This record gives sequence, structure tokens and C-alpha cells, in this order.
Amino acid sequence: MTATTTTQTPLANEPSPARRLLLTPTAGPLAALVLACVFFSFSTDQFLSGGNFSLIIQQVMVVGTLAIGQTLIILTAGIDLSNGAVMAFGGIVMAKLAVDSGLPPLLAITAGLAVCAGFGLINGLLVTRISLPPFIVTLGMLNVVFALTHIYSQDQTVTGLPAPLTFLGQTFSIGDTAVTYGSVLMIGLFLFFAYLLSQTAWGRHVYALGNSPEVARLTGIRTARLTVGVYTLAGLVYGMAALLLVSRTGVGDPQAGQTDNLDSITAVVLGGTSLFGGRGLVIGSLIGALIVGVFRNGLQLMGVPSIYQTLITGILVILAVTVDQLSRRRTR
Repeated sequence: MTATTTTQTPLANEPSPARRLLLTPTAGPLAALVLACVFFSFSTDQFLSGGNFSLIIQQVMVVGTLAIGQTLIILTAGIDLSNGAVMAFGGIVMAKLAVDSGLPPLLAITAGLAVCAGFGLINGLLVTRISLPPFIVTLGMLNVVFALTHIYSQDQTVTGLPAPLTFLGQTFSIGDTAVTYGSVLMIGLFLFFAYLLSQTAWGRHVYALGNSPEVARLTGIRTARLTVGVYTLAGLVYGMAALLLVSRTGVGDPQAGQTDNLDSITAVVLGGTSLFGGRGLVIGSLIGALIVGVFRNGLQLMGVPSIYQTLITGILVILAVTVDQLSRRRTR
């Protein structure tokens, strides 16, 4: 009687670890970022330096933080066109309360964060209670908040901010490279929300809501409450972006953030998050923001006019959405 041995073979349909890596939503954007860095490293001697990379991160930290909140909303198959205006209003509230009203800086910051979260709450309630499309709700809110910003500020830039409001714009040294505290905060926020979305039940519910609201509801998820919570949390993140903006510029500017809503959507799309919801990673939005930052910085160092930077960014967005659409068709 002879013993026979059997060997286990992997399932034919099970993808290899390398293939799973390539199928992740951030694989393409990360490859694009690396290739862009390689290209500009050969194109200009100034690009490949610690100081320049620190500058790129500083330039994208406000839009990158806005992109965190935008990612949360897009994962639910929504969109937020008002985030740049909400951020600008939050910054004005912080600045005017601290300077004109003499409120302690920490209370002024708290009030600005609360105001931004409040606008997020209103957006969420309008989307869920009245069943209005997120595009329409946030488009209307964009105009409302833009007007309130100019009314409240009387179109005056607020200067002379106290130190706590500008602290995040200060730098510390890593070797010969100056790094702002705001850059560290942005990266910390990305890591926190990456954990929240990937390792908690709340994060799994957000993805389920984006994939199919009806299926999510039938599985016991309170979809309306979850949607309101996502919009409110996104508003709070916009308030953090407002603090970063004020810290970086050193003023409360009523003209700020007018194109940041589109820039944040660009970062999310370039990072591999699907505009149809339920698919994407928040770290991808950081990669998307860095792609835009690297292209703008590299082209500027090469002496390319800014209009061509905008042209290339638009092409990249169209390509990213096209890739997402084609991948969705293949999975049907």
C-alpha cells in the first residue's frame, strides 16, 4: 500500500499578490506620481531637493485637506461644490473673532470649526430629509456661503492675527529642510482617515452606502444618519483646512478658496476614487493632490506658462475619469 501526497494549488481565479497590488485604486496614480518625479528630476536641477519637496507639500496642504472631506462625500456617491467657500468663511470667522472681537484664539478657532461643521450638517440634512441631489444642494450652498463671507468680512482682509492662528505656518528643520507644522497635520489627518475608513465599521458602512444605498439600508445601516454624519464630518475637515489656510497666509482673506472646490475634486479623481461612489482610498487623494502639485511645480521650474499647467491638469482629470469608467464596465 503506497502513500500518496497531494499538493494544494491556488484557485485559478484567485489573483496573485502582485496582481492584487496592481488592481488597487491607488496603483495607477502612484505610478503616475513616480514617473512625474522622475521626469522633472531630469528636466530641472532644482526639482530634486528636500526644500522643493517641502514646498510642494506646503502648496498642496490646504487643497489636500479639503480633499479628505471631499473623498468622504464622493465615497457615498455625493459631491461637494461648497467646500472652498465654507473653508473661506471659516477662516474669516476665526480671524475676525480673534482680531476684531478679541475672543481668545483657541475659542475663535473652535468657533470657526463649528461653523464649518454646521454648514456640512445643513448640506447633509438637505440631501437626506428633502432628497435633493448633492450637486444642487452644494451648488446652492456655494453661493450662500460665498455671499455670507463677503457680507461678514465687508470685503476686508483681516490682518494682525495672534500667534496661535499662525502657528501651523511655522517651520521646523529636518536636516537642511524646513517643514511646516501644517504639512505634518495634513499628513496626520490623511493617516487618521485612512485608518477610519479601512479599519472601522463606520468606514465599511460608508463604502456600502456608496455601492448601493438600498442594499446598505436593508442590511441595517441607518443610511440617512450616516449621510448626515459624513457631510458634517467633512465640514469639520474643511474647518481644519481653513485653519491651515489662515496659518499659511497669515491673514483672513474673503477672496480665498474660490477654485479650491474644483481642485479638491481634481485631487480625489486623480487619486483613483470613483465619482460613482463606493470605490477609492483616502490616501489616493493625497497622491492626487501631490500629482497636481508636482506637475505645477515642475512645469514652473521649467519656465512653462501657468496656462499650460491648467491645460495638463484638465487632461489628467479626463484621463482619470475615463480609466474609472472603463474599469467599471469591465467589472459589470
